[in-house]
Amino acid sequence: MSPASSSPPPPWDVRRPPRADGSVFLVTGGNTGIGYFVAEQLSSTGATVVLGSRSPAKAEAAMGSIRARVPDAQVRAVRLDLADLASLPSTVESLAVDRLDAVVHNAGVALDDPPRQETGDGHELMFGTNHLGHFALTRWLMPLLSAATAARVVTMGSFAAKSERLDLDDLQSRNEYRAKRTYGRSKLAQMYFGMELDRRLRATGSPVMSVVAHPGGALDSLTPSRPPVHVRTAGARLGAAPAALLVQGKDAGAWPAVRAVLDPAVRGGELWGPRVFGLRGEPRREPVWDHLAAPSAAARLWDASRELTGTSWECLG
Repeated sequence: MSPASSSPPPPWDVRRPPRADGSVFLVTGGNTGIGYFVAEQLSSTGATVVLGSRSPAKAEAAMGSIRARVPDAQVRAVRLDLADLASLPSTVESLAVDRLDAVVHNAGVALDDPPRQETGDGHELMFGTNHLGHFALTRWLMPLLSAATAARVVTMGSFAAKSERLDLDDLQSRNEYRAKRTYGRSKLAQMYFGMELDRRLRATGSPVMSVVAHPGGALDSLTPSRPPVHVRTAGARLGAAPAALLVQGKDAGAWPAVRAVLDPAVRGGELWGPRVFGLRGEPRREPVWDHLAAPSAAARLWDASRELTGTSWECLG
C-alpha cells in the first residue's frame, strides 16, 4: 500500500463538501427551510439536485436563489405532494432518471394548534404527510435507488422526537390530539422508519443504506437571508443573538443531512446530529437514542404503515 492510499481522509468541512459530479439527489421539501439549505449545499458539489415541492412557484424561487449563489448549479424540480399517496408513483416517474444516488426525506407539516386535520386519504395530517408519505415514496423510489452503486436514504428527524414515545395503538392521534405532541411523534415515526429500513436492507444484502439525521435547534431568526425564499430582518437578527449560544440557523441545521448523503465514512443505521448537546454545531455521529433502538416497535410501525399506505415492499416485507 502506498503512503498516499493509507492517509486518513481530510477532516469534514461543512463549507467545502466533497465533489459528487454525476450524482443525482432528491430533496423533499427542498424549496424552503432546512430543505432549501440541504439542496443549496448539495448543489455546490456538482451533483444534479431535484427539489420535491408542492408549489411550482416556490420551487422556482428556490432554484433561482440556488443558481444565484452556486455557479453552474444543476437544479430542477418535480411536483411532490406527500399527503396524496396516489400521486407518488407519477412523481417518481417524472424524475426521468435511471438511478437515484440519494433521497433526503425532509419535507413536513408542523401545526401549532388544533383542530386535528386529515389528508385526502383520511390520515392525520402530520403523521400522514411526514411519515406515511415518505414511507410510500421510498417504496416507489426503491428501483431507482437500487440501480445506483451505493444509494442512501437520509431521513430528517427532529430533536423534538427525543422526548416523545409512539402510541402504536393510536398512530393517528384520534383518542387525544395535541398538535406539538403529534408533530413530535410523526417525526419519531420517520426516524423509526429510517432505522427499520436499514435493518431490512441489510437483511437482503442491498447496497442501499438508510441513515437518520436531525438538525438540532434550527431557528428562522438565526438563518441567513436567501431572498425571496427567506429574508431575515435586522431586528430578528438582534433579537435572536442570545439564542445563538444554544441553537443555530437552518443553514447549519442542514449539515447533518448533507454529511449523511456525502461522507463515505457514514454507515447505514447511524444517527447524525449537531455536535454540541445535539442542538448546534458541526455534524457528528451520535449514539442512537435508547427508544429509537427498539426493533420490535419499529417492526410494528412498519407493518402498520404498510397497511395504511397499501404498499407492498416485496423482498423487504
